[in-house]
Amino acid sequence: MGVGEEQAEALFLRSKEMMNTMIGYKELRMRYACAMKEIRTKFDVLNTEFNVLYQRNPIKFIKSRLKTTTSIGDKLDRLDIPFSLANIEKNIHDVAGVRVICAYVDDIYAVAKTLIQQDDIELIARKDYIANPKPNGYRSLHLIVRVPVFFANETRKMTVEVQIRTIAMDFWASLEHQLKYKQEIADEKRIVQELKECADVIAGTDARMLEIRKSLEAATGEQSEDDILLEKLSKFDVPFE
Repeated sequence: MGVGEEQAEALFLRSKEMMNTMIGYKELRMRYACAMKEIRTKFDVLNTEFNVLYQRNPIKFIKSRLKTTTSIGDKLDRLDIPFSLANIEKNIHDVAGVRVICAYVDDIYAVAKTLIQQDDIELIARKDYIANPKPNGYRSLHLIVRVPVFFANETRKMTVEVQIRTIAMDFWASLEHQLKYKQEIADEKRIVQELKECADVIAGTDARMLEIRKSLEAATGEQSEDDILLEKLSKFDVPFE
């Protein structure tokens, strides 16, 4: 084999390797997308059950996102880890992300506890930024969980990051994220301080709203079994959500 043939063969092998990596990467993203669906379904089921049993939905809405290829590459670069499918699965735990928005702070912990107690959910890590907020005021409960996903020919355990927060916390985090990526922020220290103060105000509001709800529940008194039965019957034909 001549030099030209050897170069052509090497180029072909590199191209083949690159194509296999691209196909493998697309399949990996598909598996993460399916894992997100599994987690979303679990939360939907929990919310429906809470609605029927307790006449109240702790979850207001659910968001999900798949980390972009650019973000994955940037994170691997920061970790000084080469790009490979194995390195993505081993080192990046938030490729698949599910965000659960609750009405009250106690709902956050109730929903998290119920999810973690499920037999097929494996808790990898937990960070409570509600009890211990970040310096900038960010608050949320973060869970890294592993869930089995059943495909046609195999079962794969996939990692998903779950963020659970109140409506107010999500509102603050969304605005803070937008402002953080603005270019050339004038008087940045003042803006950062004001955002921190807003986060503290929002946390105080969350706490007050929870106390108001508990006061109202206490004022209505304990319902009898007959009252509970009649209330459930009154909503017998309400569609499941």
